[in-house]
Amino acid sequence: MIHSSESQHQVIDGSIKGGETFSQSLAKKKISMKWVNLIVSKLRPFVDFRRIKGGGVYQWIADENGDLVKFIYEVSSTEIYEIEKDPKGEYVAKKREVPLEACLVKVEGEIYSSLAKAMKNVGEHWSLATAFAEILAWEIDFAQDGREGDRFKAVVEKIYKGDEFIKYGVIHALEYYSGKKVIRGIRFKNKYYDEKGYSLEKAFLKTPLRFNYISSGFNRNRRHPIMGGVHPHLGIDYAAPIGTPVWAVADGIVNLAGWVEGFGKQVVLRHPNGYKSYYSHLSKYGPGIKMGKRVEQKQIIGYVGGTGFSTGPHLDYRLSKNGQFINPQKEIFPIGKPVVQKEMNAFCKKRGEVMVWLREEPPFRRRLE
Repeated sequence: MIHSSESQHQVIDGSIKGGETFSQSLAKKKISMKWVNLIVSKLRPFVDFRRIKGGGVYQWIADENGDLVKFIYEVSSTEIYEIEKDPKGEYVAKKREVPLEACLVKVEGEIYSSLAKAMKNVGEHWSLATAFAEILAWEIDFAQDGREGDRFKAVVEKIYKGDEFIKYGVIHALEYYSGKKVIRGIRFKNKYYDEKGYSLEKAFLKTPLRFNYISSGFNRNRRHPIMGGVHPHLGIDYAAPIGTPVWAVADGIVNLAGWVEGFGKQVVLRHPNGYKSYYSHLSKYGPGIKMGKRVEQKQIIGYVGGTGFSTGPHLDYRLSKNGQFINPQKEIFPIGKPVVQKEMNAFCKKRGEVMVWLREEPPFRRRLE
């Protein structure tokens, strides 16, 4: 919050309500348009006022004549701007430096229903679950593979402003236990590797989107919900809200981006080693997606919809190899690339350090520059 000790000055505190513009909010506080225009002009290089749709607080400080002494605009806890006169008497806007600290902590818990709820049960925000799942996106489909009783650990930076938690920083290491299977991730050179030094990033992602649940799995003997009769379902239906982004599961080239009867708006990608991936019932295509376009893994190629023969918003995702449809959840893809040999000693040193953090309490709290 904004605080002021200017006892001899006129002080007006305000906040931007939903649906009103920055200028409208100031005008409602009886600040003259002369000063509103000056404030907006000085802040415009820092703030995109077109994107402000409520939120943020400000403080107007004026002298006995009503002339601006200081204006403070707090967009968020860590984004604060000030306007006041410089030695030449000109009004100047600047961003206030906000001191932050990073605290390295260990988070661990057990899954009873979902990773997000497990994180909440140990006092953490769902966004940490998202970051954790994205690191393991090539290893685990948490909606399908996560089981009750699975356990997890993560060593993560938590960013604070004084005692106020601001956000999560880097996850330095993690572990996931599912039965006898243990997956470890160690951050090195901005990427994650297992304890042997192989990248967790593989050629194909486990899933092509963040989804609510699987409404229909891979089934060669499924009864069709619309046409009736037994029709093989050679893919996986992921239920998700209309507009949910759909990612390319691997690097590839757009083989098709168009309408296909029954499948509605569909994108087909061609990948190395005879693989093709299919994304159907889309509401629209991703930016620039057209035939012949080269795409990268996790690039948005479309958005969930209900086009074609669809009983509700979902993504029909399929994968084929050498012309034959396969179950993407059972396909075993090659292991990731290893740490380059010349950096293996540095990796081993980092691995030894973070493995201690996973067993014991991490060591530091430091000021961020």
